[in-house]
Amino acid sequence: MAREQLAVLDKLDKAKTQGYHFLAIVIAGMGFFTDAYDLFVISIVAKLIGRLYYTDPTYKNPGTLPPNVSAAVTGVALCGTLAGQLFFGWLGDKLGRKSVYGFTLIMMVICSVASGLSFGHEPKGVITTLCFFRFWLGFGVGGDYPLSATIMSEYANKKTRGSFIAAVFAMQVTEILIIHFEQPDKFGFNWY
Repeated sequence: MAREQLAVLDKLDKAKTQGYHFLAIVIAGMGFFTDAYDLFVISIVAKLIGRLYYTDPTYKNPGTLPPNVSAAVTGVALCGTLAGQLFFGWLGDKLGRKSVYGFTLIMMVICSVASGLSFGHEPKGVITTLCFFRFWLGFGVGGDYPLSATIMSEYANKKTRGSFIAAVFAMQVTEILIIHFEQPDKFGFNWY
């Protein structure tokens, strides 16, 4: 059995770069692209939430989120990411990476939509539901990190493994740059 597995790995290492390699880069890269968006777009959304729900002139800074609320909204997804990496990394080894990867992507889509539809009649209710859905969104994102990198490395051969994994991780940087350019600079210009 071990010889058969080694033979398969040897064939993968000697395989030439083909179309399915680039398809794997795109699929895994889109996971990282959406991960970055889901985690980092909250800085823009927090400004909008502050203007919508915290414009009471009796607040210290009307129109901005209080520091504790801002920390909760931005940090809860990162806590979910840590937990998701540990859980889905383990689950991917037990049940298979591809099926668990699909589940994490579905979880991310559902929780992203649910975060956008956070509900409540008061600011506290909206922030609570937003934090709940963002935690589970982060949990799904956390599953995407180890699974995307592992799936990509399994498809790549020895020569191209590093560059293919770097291409997948570069999609996250691409999205961070897009979010940065969505925000106006100090002069009020959008650079896109």
